[in-house]
Amino acid sequence: MVASSSLLKLQDLIQEIREAKTQAQEREVIQKECAHIRASFRDGDPLHRHRQLAKLLYVHLLGYPAHFGQMECLKLIASPRFTDKRLGYLGAMLLLDERQDAHLLITNSIKNDLSQGIQAVQGLALCTLSATGSAEMCRDLATEVEKLLLQPSAYVRKKAVLTAVHMIRKVPELSNIFLPPCAQLLHEHHHGILLGTITLITELCERSPAALKHFRKMVPQLVHILRTLVTTGYSTEHSISGVSDPFLQVATNTDTSRNAGNAVLFETVLTIMDIRSAAGLRVLAVNILGRFLLNSDRNIRYVALTSLLRLVQSDHSAVQRHRPTVVECLREPDVSLSRRALELSLALVNSSNVQAMTQELQGFLESCPPDLQADCASGILLAAERFAPTKRWHIDTTLRVLMTAGTHVRDDAVANLTQLIGGAQELHAYSVRRLYSALAEDISQQPLVQVATWCIGEYGDLLLEGSCEETEPLQVEEEEVLALLERVLQSHMSLPATRGYALTALVKLSTRLRGDNNRIRQVVSIYSSCLDVELQQRAVEYNTLFRKYDHMRAAILEKIPLVERGSSQVDEEAKESKETAQLSEAAPVPTEPEASKLLDLLDLLDGPSGDAQHPPPLDPTPGGALIHLLNLPCAPPPPAPIPHLRVFEREGLQLDLSFVRPPGTPTLLLITVTATNTSGGDVTHFICQAAVPKSFQLQLQAPSGDTVPAQGGLPMTQLLRILNPKKAPLRLKLRLTYNHFGQSVQEIFEVNNLPVETWQ
Repeated sequence: MVASSSLLKLQDLIQEIREAKTQAQEREVIQKECAHIRASFRDGDPLHRHRQLAKLLYVHLLGYPAHFGQMECLKLIASPRFTDKRLGYLGAMLLLDERQDAHLLITNSIKNDLSQGIQAVQGLALCTLSATGSAEMCRDLATEVEKLLLQPSAYVRKKAVLTAVHMIRKVPELSNIFLPPCAQLLHEHHHGILLGTITLITELCERSPAALKHFRKMVPQLVHILRTLVTTGYSTEHSISGVSDPFLQVATNTDTSRNAGNAVLFETVLTIMDIRSAAGLRVLAVNILGRFLLNSDRNIRYVALTSLLRLVQSDHSAVQRHRPTVVECLREPDVSLSRRALELSLALVNSSNVQAMTQELQGFLESCPPDLQADCASGILLAAERFAPTKRWHIDTTLRVLMTAGTHVRDDAVANLTQLIGGAQELHAYSVRRLYSALAEDISQQPLVQVATWCIGEYGDLLLEGSCEETEPLQVEEEEVLALLERVLQSHMSLPATRGYALTALVKLSTRLRGDNNRIRQVVSIYSSCLDVELQQRAVEYNTLFRKYDHMRAAILEKIPLVERGSSQVDEEAKESKETAQLSEAAPVPTEPEASKLLDLLDLLDGPSGDAQHPPPLDPTPGGALIHLLNLPCAPPPPAPIPHLRVFEREGLQLDLSFVRPPGTPTLLLITVTATNTSGGDVTHFICQAAVPKSFQLQLQAPSGDTVPAQGGLPMTQLLRILNPKKAPLRLKLRLTYNHFGQSVQEIFEVNNLPVETWQ
């Protein structure tokens, strides 16, 4: 007996999954339902098999494993009921491919269905064969498809033509079978069949010189067909869901009251994007997508956001005009829509709109779902680092993010903010007062607490000195400051790294406060027996400083000095920052939630990160200190060139990496990805995506193209900019997708053998 919950309808399952508040709840719902589906399959319930498979296919579309439903697809295909066959063939197209032997078992079922004479069943079999048919299946069923090319039904003929195209791509030697019917198919009036026939003829000519010679004499007929399409009006016989002849629609007069019209417009946009059209047409495509954003259908809005995200690199100004509508989409209740809107909003931030966009994004951060807080917080921080108009605005923006979603910020947020505050001497008093007030209100946000305790330890004397013009009057007593730091030390919410910051701040305040230090010494001595080894070591060292080296304590605990630079170095740095900003605006790219996470590229490289967040240390090298002390010019020798690295090679396609580290920015690495092709066929639709660990910052520039020509033609190049603030060993993960010899290829691999010169 099948459990009653296993008879859940597909609509009910979709509703349950969408009502899940977290990923864990979603997984629980899906795992429970998959267990019921397995039980139903084991019991061999033929009555509800198609319903169970429909639910399983939906689960598969969400990315969960569904391989145990493969054999059920075969059973449904063999069923005499059309409803069973429809689900069975759909499941076969989604769950089976050439790499699994099970797909060969449907060959006989497809052959029987092709010969039945029922158009709907023949259409299902042809669609499945054209989607998943292997070379063996194509050879076995080629004659069956040939018979259907001249069937009376236009519906069957169209699908048979498309299946023949797939067969030619899989098995070129089948060209002789499909060559004779093409001449007769060119006399068709059905535009769908004509379009499929032209595609079939193109495939035949590319693979067979004899076919090219055969069809050359048909050029006048093809010209006549094209002339007829241009001169004749729309024909109602080619109406598709109320849209007359969708293959000949014009973007400016397509009826969008029906969903078919929106589908036609979207295909128009895809065509404009793929053929690299003129600027005017690309603006038209962006405007069409902008209208899609106002559609009441959530699926259409999602498609528009995803497509605009692809266009933002090449047509930034055109997409920018739809920024208010994109920002409105942040408030969508559907998380998938708001996530896409967030990625697009972050990609639209530049130096001219950074303040307005950051304000909108911070408002979204305060109310967004927990799953989006990390992406939103990281994106705001990265935008502030790139486009901040002033240091004070940068500090205020970062503090607001830390106060709102501190636990979700990037790993380097603490170090970056402490470095920013340390370098802004005129804002020390302002920063320490802002941070003290924020810490007094909330000690749960660990990154905020770490920055605040560091700042209080460095500039606690400024906190006690009267009022600051840039903040409201704040009267603070020494006892209040010490009590707040002790509260941080004793809080169960404080991480070991946070306690380390607080302990160091207390010790530094011993040289900045005017009162008795006995209270500080007592607190430090308590942690001399702490179970945490690092805290214990710090406390022991600080106790020793109080007891044996008290005369040196004031000098050792001085404020971290500002990094002094010569005027020429400052000018050079300003010039470099200006060039970087110009480069960023000239070739805008998606910010961290969409490029560096890339899809974090599905978190491919996320690894465990330490809890400790320390301010950047001073340069410990004695040579550098001596040069600074004597103020002597020092021209470092030019760095040795970094050797190139070949990371991929398959069927003539080769991928090489070359490296450059700009002398003025030692933490920046420029990687040029060069793709070359020595095979006899072009590599098309080539896309290279990259991912790095979260401690790095990655920016992908637009590639030089998406086609790598055959026979060693002009290579395709793409620039990767990687910022490595911690100079950690670099790991890089690449995902390549492309078409080669009619095959769609996807390769994912990790590059671990990068030269040490790329990061040391």
